[in-house]
Order: sequence, then C-alpha cells, then structure tokens
Amino acid sequence: MTSLIGRNLLAGAEPDPAGDAGHGPDHPPRVGFFTDTSVCIGCKACEVACKEWNAIPEDGLELTGMSYDNTQGLGADTWRHVAFIEQGKPLGRAQAGVDHSTVDVFALAARGSGTPPAEAAVTPTTPGPPSPDGRTELRWLMASDVCKHCTHAACLDVCPTGALFRTEYGTVVVQEDVCNGCGYCVPACPYGVIDQRKDDGRVWKCTLCYDRLGAGGEPACAKACPTDSIQFGPLDELRERAAARVEQLHAGGVTDARLYGESPDDGVGGDGAFFLLLDEPEVYGLPPAPVVTTRDLPSMWRHAGAAAATVLGGIAAVFAAHGALRKGLR
Repeated sequence: MTSLIGRNLLAGAEPDPAGDAGHGPDHPPRVGFFTDTSVCIGCKACEVACKEWNAIPEDGLELTGMSYDNTQGLGADTWRHVAFIEQGKPLGRAQAGVDHSTVDVFALAARGSGTPPAEAAVTPTTPGPPSPDGRTELRWLMASDVCKHCTHAACLDVCPTGALFRTEYGTVVVQEDVCNGCGYCVPACPYGVIDQRKDDGRVWKCTLCYDRLGAGGEPACAKACPTDSIQFGPLDELRERAAARVEQLHAGGVTDARLYGESPDDGVGGDGAFFLLLDEPEVYGLPPAPVVTTRDLPSMWRHAGAAAATVLGGIAAVFAAHGALRKGLR
C-alpha cells in the first residue's frame, strides 16, 4: 500500500485499490472480467448462471420488440445483461449507422399476420440485397454487460452506511443487510449500473461472485460461458490477453475492434470489468468517456470553504466597522 498522505483518493492513479482500502500487503491480486464481445453468441448462459447462483428474482419476460432481449438493461434484478444490437453492415466494415427513415414500422406492425410473405421480414434493420461477393449487409453485435467494479467507485464513495465496500480482490460489493435504501449510489454511478429493488428500496448489483472467489472458484457467469467470451482472472493478465486479441482481430481485417475500460488513465482509473467492442461504446449503450462523479469533490469543498471564509470575513469587517462608528459617535 502506498502512502495516502496528500493524495486524491477519489480520482487519479490508483495502483492498488484493495491495499488503499485497508487490506494488508498480502492480499490477493486484483481480479476482474475481460468480455470479448467478438465471440459472444447471445446464448444468455451468463444471465441464467448469475440468477441461479445469486438467487436473483426474475425480472420480466417481455421482449422489447426491437431485438431478442427480455431484460433490456442492468438493474437490481439483472446483474448480467446480454445486449443484441442489429446493424446493417458486415463484420469488419466501418459504416456508422443504419438509416431507418424509409421504413414505416408502425404501418408494418398494423398489417399483422396479413403482411405479404415477401415483406414479412422487413424491419428497420433488414439487410439490403447481397453485395457482388454474396455477403449481406447485416450483423449482430452481442455483448454481456455487467458492473464495471471501477478503480474509483463513486457508489462506494458516497455510501453513508458502509454498505458498499472494497474487497481484498479489488472488487466492489454491496452488503444488503447494511444498506438503508438512501439511493445516493444510484446517480453516482457513471454507468447507470447500480439500482434499487422496488419492493424494499435496497440496492443490488454484481458482486463478482465474492463468495465463490473466497472458495477458490470463478464467477458463475464466466464458468457458464461456452465460448470464453467472459474471461476471469488477474486483471493485469487479462489486459495483456485483451491487447493481444485486438491485434489478432486487426490482422484479420476487423479494424473496428477496440478495448473499452481497460486503461488506468481513463476517467474512472480503469475498470475491473472491461470489454472488447466492435463498434463505438454508444452503440452498446456505454458512455464514451465515463468519469467518476466524485472526482471534483475535493476542489468543490475547497471552493466552498474559501467562499465561507470570505463571507465570514465580510461579516466580521461589517461588525468591526459598525463598532468603530459607534465609538466615534460617543
């Protein structure tokens, strides 16, 4: 553990978050997730394994109508979420978006089962005619999202009860029996991950299977993933593995491949759960440049203190001038 004196623990370089949280020098190495979305097949085995192991309530089985997605996003009852993004471009191309302006989806929906067979598959992301080489302009991007277990975790910083804590593995865990349901952590998360359960108000999120780690196991989602899209291990090793994977994809012509959340120099000090993406972060519903929301608290308090001192000084000067005036009148 490095010296804490004079450091801003809310932002900046943080080589040992577990050590700085009070865990001794012999604590285990920091662990995390590397999610390689290029090999995700959207099977949702991770979602099922997460729910089964952690006894998470069901979160609704209603499809969004825009994709094969019945959970829609992370929440108190969804600690793993597999996103399905349909795009009108093949793997490896750099086309930005899909123009939906020429498709009247409401008119198509109104036809119901009476839609002519030739038009039955027309959707906003329906591919156009094949290219000369026989390829259609369609791809699915699938990605299993999860809590990022940030190096600088604003949710932990703002928790007034200590319900959120940093484990010896560098992960961030909620103690549900300590949480008082204040909800301060919900807007503090730059990723919108942490959420309150409606029936009791307490917050819930991924624990990176803290109980399994303590027994020498790996998280349930990584254990269940059939393609190794979700990889678990020491964070430093995962970052090296991820960098090599990006180089491999670039060499194969997938030039859109990039890492997200792996850099210790980003706005949250690097994520404990980072990703290999095949498009811009916004396509996956991720913020392009997340920043820990408590980063500026020290300077805000300094400015508030200076302002308070100025006001008190002004009041003291008024009283002093008033006293001197009264003495002069006598």
